[in-house]
Amino acid sequence: MKTTLLVKIPLIALFAFALVAPFIFKFSETVKLDDNAIQGDKIVEPEKPLHTVKLPKFAHIRDVKEKKRQFFNFIRPAIEQENGKISRERQSIAQIQDKISLEEPLSEEDISVLNALVKKYKVSKKYSLLQQLDELLNRIDIIPASLVLVQAANESAWGTSRFARIGLNFFGIWCYRQGCGMVPNSRDSGANHEVAAFDSVNAAVKRYLYNINTHNAYDVFRVIRAQLREQNQPLSPQVLATGLLAYSERGSDYVIEITDMIRHNKEYLTPRIAD
Repeated sequence: MKTTLLVKIPLIALFAFALVAPFIFKFSETVKLDDNAIQGDKIVEPEKPLHTVKLPKFAHIRDVKEKKRQFFNFIRPAIEQENGKISRERQSIAQIQDKISLEEPLSEEDISVLNALVKKYKVSKKYSLLQQLDELLNRIDIIPASLVLVQAANESAWGTSRFARIGLNFFGIWCYRQGCGMVPNSRDSGANHEVAAFDSVNAAVKRYLYNINTHNAYDVFRVIRAQLREQNQPLSPQVLATGLLAYSERGSDYVIEITDMIRHNKEYLTPRIAD
């Protein structure tokens, strides 16, 4: 069942629209930061990790190919698990939509699930039931593992950044409650944001996926993904990356870098049978 909530836009038009997105969208939670594990020539006291996860020492791996394999293999299970949860939520909404299409009554459980997901994914309660379902399917969808992996590598300097090591933050996610994470060394005077800290890799991946699926800055990303679904096309990570201009202040240069990384790391992005 389709509603008019989603506007049909050719993918080529979406790409052109995405190129001007930095002038339209403002972002607040998910941005790239420039803090590194080594702070210039300053000698600083080692920070204690804000988690108990045993991280591979990525900075000590000199073989580039091996570092890539280990990094992707370390992050991939969390992406697959969290995408799996999203897929199950999406299936629940699709089943409710099918019931309505067949004019079958919704059970109390159906209504409870629907209300919980409307709240979780920040869908307007002013929408009609059909619009809510359509918007939920727009928001509740997976993000290809290859795209998530490459962004994690880019944002965390292959797991070597301070934020990745201390707070398991592989995606440069911000938070705004005092003590919620790590204070950036380059934070502007008067700013109050911190870089979020997580107690597990799954928690970090979950927050990243949720940000992309709900934040207004990524409306274009979600429309592109919905268009691919409607046209029965695969969720191409390179195509979806064009909807991530608001992820970085670098805009189109960032998107080009991410798509180049996807292309250059293809052999590492798919898990080997031996793994």
